[in-house]
Amino acid sequence: MSSQVSTSPRQGLGSKRAETVERLFAAGLEELDEVGHGALTIRSVASRAGVSPATAYTYFASKNHLFAELFWRYLAEDADHDPQGADAVARVQDVTRRMAERLAASPALAAAVTPALLSSDADVARLRLRIGGEFLDRFARALGEQADPAVLEALVLAFSGALLQAGMGVMTYTDMGERLDAVVAAILEGHA
Repeated sequence: MSSQVSTSPRQGLGSKRAETVERLFAAGLEELDEVGHGALTIRSVASRAGVSPATAYTYFASKNHLFAELFWRYLAEDADHDPQGADAVARVQDVTRRMAERLAASPALAAAVTPALLSSDADVARLRLRIGGEFLDRFARALGEQADPAVLEALVLAFSGALLQAGMGVMTYTDMGERLDAVVAAILEGHA
């Protein structure tokens, strides 16, 4: 089943439907924090939101789809952050640290997003591309107008790999931010 929720659920939804989606998102976050991603079901989210499971499935094809949507929204909350730093290395490090710190601050979502993004769900695949595009945009903003596409790709691949390792428990999200400082420096200084 393909969902009707877009990466910006308010687009194309009437006010009643947008309100339902917002209740489902809020219930999804509450349920995720309370029971974790393994025990969460679309039915339990629907119950918490006060809607039928059929209504919830109208918007979310699976719990992985819900997690990917929640992650996309979490990223979007911080999309306007202007990278800080005196040079490109410092600005990109600001981007990677900020995203890692935000994930560390939301451990239930961080734990849910890695397996969700690895799923084969078509709705998740669409969001995976958008999320990767958001990473690319943030790095491009940090590097400036003359960003080399190969450098951008290296940064996205490094960040995505670190995200996967943190999601698998190889390192914490806090460690991820710290370890990426050296990776970012190696990529950018090696390119200069």
